[in-house]
Amino acid sequence: MKTSPLNSLLLLAIWPTTVVVQAFASSSSHKTLLSPPKSFLQKHHHQQLNQLHTTTTTTTSLNLFGSSTATKSVASAVTNLIPRGGAASAIAEKVSSLASTPNGSFNLALGVLAACTAVLKISNKANADKDDEKVVKDPKVKSLQMRFLMVFWLLRMADWLQGPYFYQVYASKTFGAATGNAMTWVSRLFLTGFASTALFGPLVGRLCDTYGRKAGTLVFSLLYSLGAMSTKSNVLGVLLAGRVMGGIGTSLLFSAPEAWLVGDAARNGLEGSLGETFGLAYAGDSIVAILAGQMAGLAAGTRGPSGPFELSVGFLILGGLLAAFTWKENVAGNVVSGDEEAGKDGDDDAGSKPTIRDAVKVVKEDPKIMLVGSIQSLFEAAMYIFVLNWPPAVSKAVSAYFAKFATDSSAAIATPYGTVFSCFMACCLLGSTLFGQMTSSTKVDKNGKSKAVSTENFAAGMLGLATLAMGCATLSISTSTPRILSALTSLPVLSTILSPLTALTGTISSLFSTPGSLIGILILSLFVFESCVGMYFPTIGTLRSKYFPDSHRSVVMNLFGIPLNAMVVTVFLSIEKLGVQGALGVSTTALALATACGLKLKGMIKKENEEKK
Repeated sequence: MKTSPLNSLLLLAIWPTTVVVQAFASSSSHKTLLSPPKSFLQKHHHQQLNQLHTTTTTTTSLNLFGSSTATKSVASAVTNLIPRGGAASAIAEKVSSLASTPNGSFNLALGVLAACTAVLKISNKANADKDDEKVVKDPKVKSLQMRFLMVFWLLRMADWLQGPYFYQVYASKTFGAATGNAMTWVSRLFLTGFASTALFGPLVGRLCDTYGRKAGTLVFSLLYSLGAMSTKSNVLGVLLAGRVMGGIGTSLLFSAPEAWLVGDAARNGLEGSLGETFGLAYAGDSIVAILAGQMAGLAAGTRGPSGPFELSVGFLILGGLLAAFTWKENVAGNVVSGDEEAGKDGDDDAGSKPTIRDAVKVVKEDPKIMLVGSIQSLFEAAMYIFVLNWPPAVSKAVSAYFAKFATDSSAAIATPYGTVFSCFMACCLLGSTLFGQMTSSTKVDKNGKSKAVSTENFAAGMLGLATLAMGCATLSISTSTPRILSALTSLPVLSTILSPLTALTGTISSLFSTPGSLIGILILSLFVFESCVGMYFPTIGTLRSKYFPDSHRSVVMNLFGIPLNAMVVTVFLSIEKLGVQGALGVSTTALALATACGLKLKGMIKKENEEKK
């Protein structure tokens, strides 16, 4: 019996939902695994993406359905969509085999995420094909996107290659005669990079705005290459210098290419294409990250932990060469729209070169710049804190859930960090794809009126969703009442007022009291947050292009990097006191504040639009 395409799509949509429903089922009996059609699943060969990934696997059984009536109803409905016969049994057996281990389960999740993204893209293309009048892309826009995206993806590939083996490459060093264990020096090297980004960022941004964004991109390629090659040394001084160059390079990577794109678009009157370009850039970046992880594993297996760093140099050189030969230089205050040439007389700008003091003044005078910059600092700080803390959170949940099915209780249950990372990147791709579809300037109705969601409205919704997801993830890793709430309720004056909140917290905590519910809610929350990360980068890029003045663009972007790095370093230094839950709680708070900024920005723009009418 063949299933129709509609039935297959319904099955694909319902199948992940049943996994979440199962998390709240109390039955521990072994049930038959329900699986989506094989046509939606792909085999993903897992490579080691970071030093945390191990190759130990434990045979377990995955219980997807409990004994509750609601759960059985969902199971029965989905089962009716599954083809009968030997083929169905073979499919069920294959998927059951994949889902019997943590690695197989996350591979299935990766397949579902990839399928959802594919369905989203296909549906968008189908809707576009139905339009009577197709929008033809301006050749100038195509040229700008081609020149920017090729360089951007090459440079991002180099950055992603270095990430997975950061710890391993420095932990393998002897550090000469330096005192202290390897972990101590790895931590110091890690903080050196963040500190150099915070300290030198504004100065680097000023130089970039003054002497050119193309030049800043080329300097990034040089500094990052030197930092990568420093990993071949065992001399502590060389390694520290490499981290300083890497930190400065990071400031350039996240400011110079974007500033060049916005400046070149302004020069050619193509500002309206920036949202689409950012969407394409970060959708491709997710794919680049997945490929980089696979390539890093191969390079490390061949050349050791410094292999990925060596490989990244090749991409840095190639990206630098493309920028050198295909980009035209633009500097701050030297951009004009239309066909006029930018910067006719260099002496005209001699007295108006951007300074850090002027950039601070500009930020103070425009509340919209302050709000967008605050969103940047708060969201990215929450994201980096999350990066440092998701491995132990996921590992604890995986071990707790799969332990009851293990045949050998003494054997450690391996967490497939590399596959989890690939799932996160697939979520990012899904998020950036959603941004492109919802905010596309080509979405118009029959009357020619835009149907696109404004970037400000999209940002507010995305930030709220990210806050909710991170809050759920924080709650899911602990069944106890938060410490601050316990301390407040111990006071006689507040105990009566906060008692309802305490009861609500206890009820919520009970939902996370079983390993199945814990891993279900935790993974779903992290997937939603990573999808928001995929939405965030094109969103913030578009907002910065609208509200950050070109005269101080790079300086302002790096100014807001100071509080960002300060928050990350503070949490990193206090991680023993905070713990994983405390660190994720800080992330949730930062995201809540970012949401408040997003709502304030949305309100200001709405008020301005009403006043114009």
